[in-house]
Amino acid sequence: MDLTALLIKDHAAPLATLEERLGYRFAGEVHLLTALIHSSFAFEQGRKPLADNEVLEFLGDAVLDLAVGNALFEAFPGVNEGDLTRMRAALVNEGSLADLARVLGLQDALLLGKGEEATGGRAKPSILSCAYEAIIGAVFVDGGYESARALAERQFAPLIARGRQSMLQGDAKSRLQELAQQRFNEAPVYGLEKAEGPDHARLFTVSARFRGQMLAMATASSKKEAEQRAAAAALENFANFDFDA
Repeated sequence: MDLTALLIKDHAAPLATLEERLGYRFAGEVHLLTALIHSSFAFEQGRKPLADNEVLEFLGDAVLDLAVGNALFEAFPGVNEGDLTRMRAALVNEGSLADLARVLGLQDALLLGKGEEATGGRAKPSILSCAYEAIIGAVFVDGGYESARALAERQFAPLIARGRQSMLQGDAKSRLQELAQQRFNEAPVYGLEKAEGPDHARLFTVSARFRGQMLAMATASSKKEAEQRAAAAALENFANFDFDA
């Protein structure tokens, strides 16, 4: 039995646990095992040939760039290339990938050399983030891009959702104006639709319009806040309007 087969046999339980956490069953467990082999472990095997996870890490990095980039493109319609690039960089980085690795329990499944083990390699963000990318690369090699994309999108969905909520809660009026100006060189118009209630509990309903079309309406206890809410709602639907008709 060669070394790879022996390692798969010896690590059958953690490999199975990891497959369950990933929600993906590998056709060939050699790819999953390789994703967990740090270069320090491979080096210590001496003359016995054993691949480490660096090539799978390279592939996983490329897959994540595409998969997360596409997920952001769909989640934030109309956002320009520069902002999408910055959002992707904020999501796909050493810290976030290390966090995802910990969620999967990769720190317990890694195969490290004795020196790396002794210096706390299992807790190092650099090692964990590389291992996560290697896992994505392993799924890509084993099951193709769609399998890897689906896994990446599942795991990044909460991060993207939080980013979306944060974006919508920010200065929505400024972002809507920038978007409208960039695409059409015009600005949206806000109008007070109604004001009701007693003076101490006044409610204002404001509309956001662009090129004669109603984008959204929102109600709040101040006109300023109502405009922000209307702008936030308009941002979500802006790409669905046909302003050229």
